[in-house]
Amino acid sequence: MAHKLLRLLTLALPALLALSCGPSAYKTVYPTLSDGAYDSEFPYKSSSHQLELIMESVKRISSIAYYKVYMFKAEEKVKLGNVTPDLLDRYENSSIFTNNSTSGTATVIYSSGRKLALLTCAHVVGFADTVVAYHVDAERRLTQNISSIAFKKRQSNFVAMLPEGGEMGILAIDQDADLAVLGTELNMPPSLPIPVFHYPLGSAKELEWGAFVYLFGYPSGFKMVTKGIVSSPNKDKQGSFLIDAVFTRGFSGGICLAIRDGIPNFELVGMVKLVSAHSSYIVTPGKEYGSAEFDSSVPYTGSVYVERKTEIEYGITQAISVERIREFLEENSALLSSRGYSVTGLLESPSKGS
Repeated sequence: MAHKLLRLLTLALPALLALSCGPSAYKTVYPTLSDGAYDSEFPYKSSSHQLELIMESVKRISSIAYYKVYMFKAEEKVKLGNVTPDLLDRYENSSIFTNNSTSGTATVIYSSGRKLALLTCAHVVGFADTVVAYHVDAERRLTQNISSIAFKKRQSNFVAMLPEGGEMGILAIDQDADLAVLGTELNMPPSLPIPVFHYPLGSAKELEWGAFVYLFGYPSGFKMVTKGIVSSPNKDKQGSFLIDAVFTRGFSGGICLAIRDGIPNFELVGMVKLVSAHSSYIVTPGKEYGSAEFDSSVPYTGSVYVERKTEIEYGITQAISVERIREFLEENSALLSSRGYSVTGLLESPSKGS
């Protein structure tokens, strides 16, 4: 009899263990899992499938602007008001061409038929039309005499892994909000559907200290998803916040998602825009030395130059709030619609907390 009872207990034990791992057990272990707030704990179950699908709507963007530059000597004392077409004609033979490039991350927010729209940061694609530099006097103070003036001739915004080369135009841009919408009209409808970000817009103002977030982007050009912890939530009363994630070139425009009451309840709460940094001025050899190595035991006798050096403060990443993103999209909704791009679906997507 005792032997049979032991055998029954042995057979029943796996079933009891399986029941103990059900939803009620999770609620016991994670009592705040259904509190309606954004989660601060690490997800209790795998989210790999959802993360992979989200990442498919996130693209790498490269932008380059081409400038024609005219240069003037200090003794010529050329003022900005003196710059006319006739003056530029006289300096045409000495003009040069240069370019400025950036890289970042953009997210597909609309795809229908042949039209496609993506959301990114304005500073990734917002090159100035005209750039003016001035001479300094003997005391290193800026004068009103122009040293150079550059005019943007053309710009290319290329989004990788899109049909027909991925060339995009700027549909809407707000430099103050640091947001932009890019768009293109393909010659032919894509043979395969282009994944569109479909998770709801959340509320960055509801984030609390220690909230857990996922970040999606292309730091240094690599397709990556990483995690972060929120600090200083709603630090400017507009929902902006800080994240402890490591930020490198190419991550600007990456989306930030929080989780409300467990997987798979992702909500967009912001977009990473920049990293904290500080600058200092250092003395360096001339650029003609390139990457040459110097012997520190031998005194350097060549020319020296002052160079500005920027050092990134890793682990302090600033984010644009989803409230500001929503406001930007609403402000430009009519403009985008008039050009055949709709963001209504994204704006009307309700969050679980609303």
